[in-house]
Amino acid sequence: MALKGRHPRESETVMAELMMPQHANVMGNVFGGVVLSLVDRVAAVCAIRHSSRPCVTVSVDKVDFKEPIHVSELITAYARVNFAGRTSMEVGVKIIAEDVLSGAKRHTNSCYVTYVALDDNGVPTPVPPIIPETADEKRRYDRAAQRRASRVMDRRFDQGRGE
Repeated sequence: MALKGRHPRESETVMAELMMPQHANVMGNVFGGVVLSLVDRVAAVCAIRHSSRPCVTVSVDKVDFKEPIHVSELITAYARVNFAGRTSMEVGVKIIAEDVLSGAKRHTNSCYVTYVALDDNGVPTPVPPIIPETADEKRRYDRAAQRRASRVMDRRFDQGRGE
């Protein structure tokens, strides 16, 4: 039985957290690991919402820290499933840092996280396909499909099955 496709907006997830001194180094810059923890949590909820199944992290694509996030800033993570394969999903995550006193916002990070949905025995299980509707959703879907194809080829070469 084929799973009914889902729209990307159905998986949208937003989480925000105020950065406190325990989140930062001695210069007041938030540790990258704190940001990555928020990325993984928001993306996991997003993947679970899409698949209605427990999900595990498979990979995090390249993460560039464009500029530092400081203590007292609010960081908000926006996540949405861009693409779904048979059992895996690519979740796009965008991080915005906000000075809550001035309202100034900065886009500090973006990355893609891949999850696999699991059945009750912990075995990968099928997920619903994504049905992109808007031009932006179609662009995200197409680019995610390209990244997925590249990851699959990389795995084949890493496992010695390449040309």
